[in-house]
Amino acid sequence: MKSLQDLDIFVRTVDSGSLSATARALGLTPAAASAALKRLESELGVALFARSTRSLRLTQEGELFLEQCRPALAALHQVRGQLQGGRASALTGMLQLAAPSDLGRNVLLPWLDAFQSEHPGVDLRLQLSDRVANVYSEPVDAAFRYGKPQDSGLVALPLALDHHRVLCAAPAYLAAHGAPDSPHALAERDCLCFMLGGDVHDRWRFWDAAGDEVQVRVRSRNVANDGDAVRRWAVLGKGIAYKSYFDVAHDLAAGRLVPLCPDWTTEAVPLYLVAPSRHQITPLVRALRDFMAARLQALAQGQGAVA
Repeated sequence: MKSLQDLDIFVRTVDSGSLSATARALGLTPAAASAALKRLESELGVALFARSTRSLRLTQEGELFLEQCRPALAALHQVRGQLQGGRASALTGMLQLAAPSDLGRNVLLPWLDAFQSEHPGVDLRLQLSDRVANVYSEPVDAAFRYGKPQDSGLVALPLALDHHRVLCAAPAYLAAHGAPDSPHALAERDCLCFMLGGDVHDRWRFWDAAGDEVQVRVRSRNVANDGDAVRRWAVLGKGIAYKSYFDVAHDLAAGRLVPLCPDWTTEAVPLYLVAPSRHQITPLVRALRDFMAARLQALAQGQGAVA
């Protein structure tokens, strides 16, 4: 390639959807930016974009090239910075992430702000959804995911392995209905359930002191396909929730929620940062993983106080 700028122009044009916007951002003329894309296509021997007077969209070959180009470009920028005497911490580039809604809103957002403060050259695109992101087909560098993926082709970087759910309710609910003395009592209580793809997660698992598993099918008074909605209902005193500790850690610390059945062991939900391949584990993704793992470990220390 003539320079990294050609690759930069390609990726930026995909992200912005506008060649003229890319040219303005890089201080180039539209003709120079267009020439860079044509030069790239000529060297690759394929058309990366299907052009019309009103739109610019990737071809199938362009989609494939983008998938490999983005992490490679980030790594090249990092190496160039080091060769030019830049510090290893001077990370730059676009970081596209996906995360569960509750974890993203209540835990990750302020930490991502802090990460960008440390690395002002990093731009973020964050998808918040409780639908599991398909890192193969979606424009995502990495996704935060509870539970280790079954797909052996994915790369799962551990963030917090010793992490469990918490059975909890608001003080107002407990004042009105009392606390259950065991998970068995949940079948007669108002419980708040999460739904994914039409399936209601109303079978909650626990382990007693002897290590025997107990599975309770709870009565789901309120059901939502958004984890944060379930958490908010719990804080409002609508019923009992069975949530990831990280999702409710701040509510527990503030007393908005109270842990229940402390003598029972709850379900483990390890947290990973998942990428579609090792090529996607750029220095930027690895730096984010280390940054988040340290903070999640500190947050998880509070779980011992409520377990």
